[in-house]
Amino acid sequence: MSQQIPTFRIVFVGLCSLAIAMGIGRFAFTPLLPLMQDDGLVSIADGGILASVHFLGYWLGAVFAVRLPFSPKTNLRCSLIAIGICTLGMGLTDNFPVWLFLRWLCGLCSAFTLVLVSNFHIKHLANVDHADKQGWVFSGVGVGIMIAGLGTLVFMVSHIGSALSWQIFGAMSLLVAFAVCMNIGPELDDRRSSTQNKKSQQSPLIWRLVIAYGAAGIGYIIPATYLPVMAREIISSPILFGWAWPAFGAAAFLSTLLAVKIPGHYSNRQIWAASQIIMAIGLLLPVIYPHLSTIIIAGICVGGTFMIITMMGMKEAHRTAPAHDVMRHISIMTAAFASGQMIGPVFAGSLYDLTQSFSMPLVLTSIVLVITAMALLRPH
Repeated sequence: MSQQIPTFRIVFVGLCSLAIAMGIGRFAFTPLLPLMQDDGLVSIADGGILASVHFLGYWLGAVFAVRLPFSPKTNLRCSLIAIGICTLGMGLTDNFPVWLFLRWLCGLCSAFTLVLVSNFHIKHLANVDHADKQGWVFSGVGVGIMIAGLGTLVFMVSHIGSALSWQIFGAMSLLVAFAVCMNIGPELDDRRSSTQNKKSQQSPLIWRLVIAYGAAGIGYIIPATYLPVMAREIISSPILFGWAWPAFGAAAFLSTLLAVKIPGHYSNRQIWAASQIIMAIGLLLPVIYPHLSTIIIAGICVGGTFMIITMMGMKEAHRTAPAHDVMRHISIMTAAFASGQMIGPVFAGSLYDLTQSFSMPLVLTSIVLVITAMALLRPH
C-alpha cells in the first residue's frame, strides 16, 4: 500500500504536466486556428508560421534540455507556469510579433516538460514495477487535446471569440500548473541535473530511430495543425466539423492506455512501425475520398498512433541507452521530432497556398512514413 500513493502522485504530475505542455500549450492552437481566421487575425500561411515558430522553440528546448543551469524540479515548475502565461497572453494581444514570441517560448517550455517527464517520471514508474502506468502518463497529451477540442467546440457554438478562448485556456493551464507544482516530489532532483556526459561517456545513437522519429513528427503535424481547417472546408457547421479535433484527442488518450496491453512478444519497434503505417493510411484517406467522415477517421488514425510512437520511442531510448545517457538520447530524438514539426506546417501551408489543397503534402508525407517504418524493422 505504501507505493500506491506516491505512484498515483507520479502519474498525476506526469499526466497533468503533459496535458498542459502538449494538450494545451501546443494543441489548443489547432482548434483555435479557425476561430482566429474567422476573427480576421490570421491566414493559413500565418498559421503555418506560428506553428513552425512554436516548434523552433520546441527544437531548441529539446536540444538544450540537458544543458540548463537549473535543477529538473525548478525547470519543470518554471516551464509549466510559463506555458500558462504564454497561452493567456495569446488572448491579451493581437500583435503578430508578440504572438511569435509567445508561441516560441511555449514551444521551448513544452519540450523541457516532455523531456523531463519522459526521463524522470517514466523511469520512476519502471523502477517501482509500475511500467503499466506509463500509458496513463502519456495519455495526458490526449486529455489536454480533448479539453482543447471540446472547449473550442463550446466556444464556437457560443460565438466566443478567439481572444477570450485563449484567455480561458490560459487561466485553466495556470490553475493546473500551480496544483502540479505543489505535488512535484523527490522523483525530480532539487540539484542541477548531472546528465551532461563527457564525449567518452556518450553512447552511440541509433540513427534509424532518430530519423523515423523525425518522420513521425512530420507525419502527425500536418493534420495536428490543419485538421479542423480541412474539416471546415467540407462542412461549415461548427457543431459538425468541430468534432474532428476532440476525436483526435480521444484517440490519443485511449491509444496509450491500450498500447500497454499489447502482448509482450511484440517489440517496441514493431509497435512503432505498425503505428507509422496506420498513420500513413490515415493521411491518405482524405485524399482518396474528401469527406468529413474520412477526415475524422484520419484524425483517429493519426491521434491514435502519434502518442504510441512517442511512448515507444521513449521506451526504446531507455532500453538501448545506458542509464547515465538516456536523457541525451531522449533530447536528440525529441529534437528530431521537433525538426519534423517545424518543416511540416510551413511545407503544408505553402503547398496549400499554391494548390488550394492539402493532398500533395499528405501523399508525400505518407510515403516518408512508410519508408522509415520499414527501416525500423530492418534486422540489426
